[in-house]
Amino acid sequence: MTLDDLTRTSGEWLRGTGPESDIVMCSRIRLARNLADFPFTNRASRSEKAGIESQVKSAIDSAGLEVSYFDVNSMSNLDRQFLVERQIISRELAGGEGPRGVAVTPKENISIMVNEEDHLRIQYMLSGFRLHEVWDEINALDDQLEDDIAYAYSSSLGYLTACPTNVGTGIRVGVMLHLPGIVANKQIDKVFRALQKINLAVRGLYGEGSQAFGDFYQISNQQTLGKSEEEIIKMLTDVVPQVLQFERSARQDLITGRRQHLHDQVSRAYGILKTAQTISSEETMLLLSSVRMGINLGLIDDLAISTVNELFIQTQPAFLQKLRGSELGVEERNVARASYLRSRLSNGRPVEDD
Repeated sequence: MTLDDLTRTSGEWLRGTGPESDIVMCSRIRLARNLADFPFTNRASRSEKAGIESQVKSAIDSAGLEVSYFDVNSMSNLDRQFLVERQIISRELAGGEGPRGVAVTPKENISIMVNEEDHLRIQYMLSGFRLHEVWDEINALDDQLEDDIAYAYSSSLGYLTACPTNVGTGIRVGVMLHLPGIVANKQIDKVFRALQKINLAVRGLYGEGSQAFGDFYQISNQQTLGKSEEEIIKMLTDVVPQVLQFERSARQDLITGRRQHLHDQVSRAYGILKTAQTISSEETMLLLSSVRMGINLGLIDDLAISTVNELFIQTQPAFLQKLRGSELGVEERNVARASYLRSRLSNGRPVEDD
């Protein structure tokens, strides 16, 4: 698999399947791990980073994983951004220095970043609300890698990591939620404050410091020390259903009290996306959010949710430039984005109002 192959496929987590997938785009668990015989990445020399990368690649081979390994260090900035947009690597790995890379499975549900903040960042993602299933899969993968790698581990502290907030289990458990209803009724800040009080972090589509484009929010644990993996997962599986109930109630209020207004908003958004000649990334995300909610509320009947999910990623700047095979300026990207949207949405239609 090459990077160009990825422009013709999409990740499993975008399929719009699994429990609660009308709101939960995906479930994700990330494990931070370090090799016992090397300094942390921020203290490691170039040759030590190369040694870490070699050992991890050997362990991946021994585990028999069907992956492609991409050398991030030798990539162009455009290719690095392309992988960030697809949620395969972090912005930190993209902007790092020295030997580093990522192993990716064809379905893009597994990525193993090498020499990010920690030596390994193992990520597993599945469409829908499936945290227990994700945990079973990533736990088994972690055990496979540990057969060939001696992790840095303390019997009193747990897994040792570069950042103290990850010490312990080294686990980050999260879900990506689409919350246009709560945003529309202006209750989103109230929900965030409630989540932060119980030590859950709220981030945008592209993680820490990113804005909530398209009404997407990632909710995850902040602390890993002093709690088991099962306790952290239970906290999320207890809390997330309450957020889902809040979002469904907000959507029901919109469809009950302002159906005509909502239908008009959704139809206008759909119409603009299908006919625009030039469109920015920000406007695209905003309009796709309305269309996605419209599909789930039965206001658009022949457009697959998976198509809309894919467009959130495939209308980003690096994807469009990879598709065109050349670097594009802002105005050129806006024209390319509109053209791509017209081609993908040409067959859909909104439902007739009563």
